[in-house]
Amino acid sequence: MPPTRSHIRELVTAYLARHPGEHRALAPLLEGLDAPSDPTSRATLPRHITCSAAVIDHSGRVLHVRHNASGGLLLTPGGHVESDDATLMATAVREVHEETGIPPELLCQSTAFCHEPADIDVHPIDPDPVKGEPAHQHYDFRFVFRLVPTSAETTARAEEVSATVWLPLDRVTSPTLRAKLLDADLSAEPEAVNASVIIHDGAGRYLLHLRDQREGIWEPGVFALLGGGRSPGDVSLETTLLRELGEEAPGLKLTGLEPYAVERTTSVDGLSVPVQLFTGVWQGHPDTAGLREGVLLHWCTLEMLDRLPRSPGLGDLIRRHAAQHPPAATPRASRPPADRSPTGTELHVVGVHLHLQDADGRVLLGLRHPDSAYAGNVWHALAGHCEREDAVSCLIREAEEEAGLTLDPEGIDLVHVVHSQDSPSARPRIQLFFRPRSWSGVPRLREPDRCVEWRWFNPKDLPDPIVPYTRQAIEAILDGRPYSDMGWTG
Repeated sequence: MPPTRSHIRELVTAYLARHPGEHRALAPLLEGLDAPSDPTSRATLPRHITCSAAVIDHSGRVLHVRHNASGGLLLTPGGHVESDDATLMATAVREVHEETGIPPELLCQSTAFCHEPADIDVHPIDPDPVKGEPAHQHYDFRFVFRLVPTSAETTARAEEVSATVWLPLDRVTSPTLRAKLLDADLSAEPEAVNASVIIHDGAGRYLLHLRDQREGIWEPGVFALLGGGRSPGDVSLETTLLRELGEEAPGLKLTGLEPYAVERTTSVDGLSVPVQLFTGVWQGHPDTAGLREGVLLHWCTLEMLDRLPRSPGLGDLIRRHAAQHPPAATPRASRPPADRSPTGTELHVVGVHLHLQDADGRVLLGLRHPDSAYAGNVWHALAGHCEREDAVSCLIREAEEEAGLTLDPEGIDLVHVVHSQDSPSARPRIQLFFRPRSWSGVPRLREPDRCVEWRWFNPKDLPDPIVPYTRQAIEAILDGRPYSDMGWTG
């Protein structure tokens, strides 16, 4: 599966935040992300995306290849996106290996640019009668990598490449890339670009994060540490970690945060990733952490480690930390004293749903992506889960993020509530359906990796398949009933 449009849009948005003067040049690219054709396919004309890489060694030199098809010009390694490239960076990594022989594990991200492109160059391509290609444009995403060892053997391997050459920064052949590299703070040595944290309660328990089982996720479907990758604006790896925790689980307020060790792992793109590990103490209940990404947080003891699917090396890492920091006391009760809920109280997940009707009374539904973790290939209302926010604010945010719609906060009515339970062991849910009295915009696919189509339906002739409680809610709204339930027995 090629890189998603949301992934590409995030990269372009981050790039334009650093280079706002290039917005006009990249406007056709942004428009193309809303078009039906794949922006990474070489068959998409008159323009499509390519990727290249600036590989920098410990002396500050940049790797170039002599490209025969371009008249023997020296260019940075690069080429077209292939269907099994999960990300644009993965394309650049693959091209380096194919053209120069340098394997991905000998490369790591640059701290100056991290996962974002250093340059997005727009250049014309002459027609090629042999390939049947007319004149067109390339939007070349240029990523920067550091060479991990002090040196690496290179070999011109691709048919279109005849030599490899290392050039000083001030002789990089692309003027736009050269200017951005010279303007960046490029250290002489590779540095850690990821930060993770070993969270423990001081009494022998460790907080682990169960990651999503989805394609493109780093270490999917296993228990791992919380953390993530550095962004160009992060002043330190501690800043990176605190930002990531705020995005993933804002309820985690750690004490005693300090550096612990630097470990090395491999990213989803195949790169070598130095990870700065921190340690921190927390003694709360996982349900109070406000998890926004992944499946769940869970307290784990050493005895439980071998029974859990986990990221490589995690078991040895935690055992090492535990040996160096023996428990000072028995674990606290699983529910923190600050949670004063009466005994027997069951925490509920709150979902918000948009019951949007057009002038003809039709309701808006979205067809969820086949790979969606929930209700793949099934019609559903525009929906989301409440974070640490009120329900109306959540609805407004989700409507803008998913479909580009603007809702008036003063004109939103609660029209139905479904109290649901999927199974006796699942957390119950409060599903709120809101109808806006005024709104603006045309439904657009802002998150095509989650929803592949928006469509209006007569509420008396709903599509099949549709999420059962969504059908139940729409039918109840037609009948004027404010409440229904689903899944409860006994």
